Amino acid sequence: MRLFGFLRRLAPAGLAGCLLAGLAGCAQPQRQSVSWFDVFDTVTILQGYTTSEEEFSEQAAALKVDLTEYHQLYDIYNSYPDMNNLKTVNDNAGVAPVQVDQKIIDLVKLGREMYELTDGRVNIAMGSVLSLWHDAREAGLANPESAALPGMEALEEAAAHTDIDQVILDEEAGTIYLADPEMRLDVGSLGKGYAVEMVCQAAQARGLESALLSVGGNLRAIGEKPEGPWAGGVENPWDSEAGSLFTVELTDCALVTSGDYQRYYTVDGKQYHHIIDPDTLMPATYFDSVTVRCPDSGMADGLSTALFNMPLEEGLELVESLENVEAAWMLPDGSTRTSSGFSQWCR
Repeated sequence: MRLFGFLRRLAPAGLAGCLLAGLAGCAQPQRQSVSWFDVFDTVTILQGYTTSEEEFSEQAAALKVDLTEYHQLYDIYNSYPDMNNLKTVNDNAGVAPVQVDQKIIDLVKLGREMYELTDGRVNIAMGSVLSLWHDAREAGLANPESAALPGMEALEEAAAHTDIDQVILDEEAGTIYLADPEMRLDVGSLGKGYAVEMVCQAAQARGLESALLSVGGNLRAIGEKPEGPWAGGVENPWDSEAGSLFTVELTDCALVTSGDYQRYYTVDGKQYHHIIDPDTLMPATYFDSVTVRCPDSGMADGLSTALFNMPLEEGLELVESLENVEAAWMLPDGSTRTSSGFSQWCR
């Protein structure tokens, strides 16, 4: 099955080789870090070990160029010069196919695979529904006293335009066409994670052997630190000052969390978060957060959203059926559940 083609580990042999070579005069890797605030509308932090500041700066600059391109390609709100992005695709719904970069086609293909794997709990064609929630949230944050929920009638009308089969890919021509004029794509459920995976693979191909990339908390480790695996914390969704619930070891893999505490607004004293259940068209209420650990950041991102939108036992069954995938669920009653192999990665 094509889905599992990206469930692979990239061996950190290069890092080990450099460390051994250090015994013969190779400069010892030094820890470096850099942060950005202008991609994917969040904080990006890159930490890494290189033998010189110049090497790290070159790697970081190249990675940021890649990440910026993905950010622009997957943007549904803004247009960019000389680029057809997802906004271009949405603007041409029901009008004409749009010639797009392969990076968009590959993401849409992943979106279809995740839709099938999760029985529709992740649907990149839900943009018409999600835009109603986005607009209501933005208005509510701007003017809390008049914050309101989108009307259920409008949500149900929008939900009639979320059939992913109406997303027509022509790989030979390199085009995407939304056959439903009222359909809109929204890849917020997996676009950032997929971009993180792709830029990390590109950085490894350029020779970066030890790094940890965080894009808004989406973590992807490249290799290990000289002293061992990287580590990522799973935030406590009930008390942000209480420290991490879990500290998870990461080597050439990703750790992604979806939670109800990350983006929300308040209506009549009740908080409404941004992860919308396709069945109810309302924010999902099964969990406060879900964390996924697996080799591929795109899959981890999509799965964390899907698991957030399905009952615990169903999610457990799905995770246990997938190779090299583990998860943790934080329930509204303050308890936690984990998949059978999650604890082996926890410190």
